[in-house]
Amino acid sequence: MTKQRKIKLGADLNINGSNMGLWRHADSVPGASVNFDFNKKLAIKAEEGKFDFLFIADGLYINEKTIPHFLNRFEPIAFLSALAAVTSNIGLVGTLSTSYSEPFTVARQFGTIDKISGGRAGWNIVTTPLAGTATNYSKQEHPEHDSRYKIAAEHLEVTRGLWDSWEDDAFIRDKESGVFFDPDKLHTLNHKGDFFSVKGPLNIARSPQGHPVIFQAGTSEVGKNFAALVADSIFTVHFDIASAQEYYRDIKTRVVSNGRSPDDVLIFPGITPIIGRTAEEAELRYQEYANLVTIDKALENLGRLFDHHDFSQYPLDETFPELGDLGGNSFQGSTSKIKEQARARNLTLRQVALWITIPRGEFVGTPVQIADSLQRWFENEAADGFVIFHGTVGGLDEFVDLVVPILQERGLYKTEYESTTLRGHLGLPIPANRYTLEKSAVTNTL
Repeated sequence: MTKQRKIKLGADLNINGSNMGLWRHADSVPGASVNFDFNKKLAIKAEEGKFDFLFIADGLYINEKTIPHFLNRFEPIAFLSALAAVTSNIGLVGTLSTSYSEPFTVARQFGTIDKISGGRAGWNIVTTPLAGTATNYSKQEHPEHDSRYKIAAEHLEVTRGLWDSWEDDAFIRDKESGVFFDPDKLHTLNHKGDFFSVKGPLNIARSPQGHPVIFQAGTSEVGKNFAALVADSIFTVHFDIASAQEYYRDIKTRVVSNGRSPDDVLIFPGITPIIGRTAEEAELRYQEYANLVTIDKALENLGRLFDHHDFSQYPLDETFPELGDLGGNSFQGSTSKIKEQARARNLTLRQVALWITIPRGEFVGTPVQIADSLQRWFENEAADGFVIFHGTVGGLDEFVDLVVPILQERGLYKTEYESTTLRGHLGLPIPANRYTLEKSAVTNTL
């Protein structure tokens, strides 16, 4: 009997969510992005709601026009380590750049979080879109878009190889005989590639889930190909079900073309629910929060996607400007989509800036209406689950208290944790240690 599919949920811990003006609300918590006690309460609330994972975004370059809650926020690895100590079941997914990190360090950091948490770690791989990042890492120039994905592919190959340094039963720790480990089950990687040279082995063994879960968020062609080849889960953003379905079908087709099962890769659109007791109240709440963002700030937010391009130089209420290849070496997939939609819908610059900064979407309504939309997306191949952003102050609490019970009543969402690892929560297999597999294959041919 086939087990019924159920919605998977992640909670984004960008405290001000997708609304860059949320910090201005009278009920918001000042400095929430660096208030650990506040974050701990959110994590515990998400765990109360049986969420599968917490999701921490990140960036490595800021300036005076950066989104406010990006200006002062925790580094993900340290943040995840602290969250691992105050949670028991929920997965812990953090963002880390392959363009500005070393595989050995990354393998060790996520391997440590995975061990501390008992197998709940996940790595959201990013290639870093903002060119200014190079100036923070003693680099002469920022790598070109497609080159960043080549770096990412080799980086992940090395990191996964390091995670397999120790076979799962390598540590004997026999006090009587004095044998601490079996040397035949320790493996040196000896990798020499185009971008990295790493000998190994890694000085930490695998966790109960084998490897941390790999998340990816590519929307360009090369990004989607990379995700379909290597990711376990994909984070994405769509403003309507039609575009979400198109993306879902596209990714699943690419996954199959790589010899994988479509169930090997889960797709998580990020959504920003705004909940009211009535549809009218929800709409009023949306307008209240939308009005916290000025058009100047919306233009700055739009400019960030185009590598901090200055959009204030263009007329606000005329057709969106022709930008040529601008944005191609930053958030390529997103900027291409913005230009495409602006042309197709004949949008003005003002309309585009507000659409991107304060997305309306269909997740504004009563708890039942929100649950209906989640069910429609899930059952009609637009999503395997969702990452929930904070659309309002207290939005996560409202979602857990009001929407989750409806999903549970409909049999669409679990009532208890069914696993102790993130892979278990997501229904993903444990990757076998490559060296154990090789030995097994040799044995079977004898």
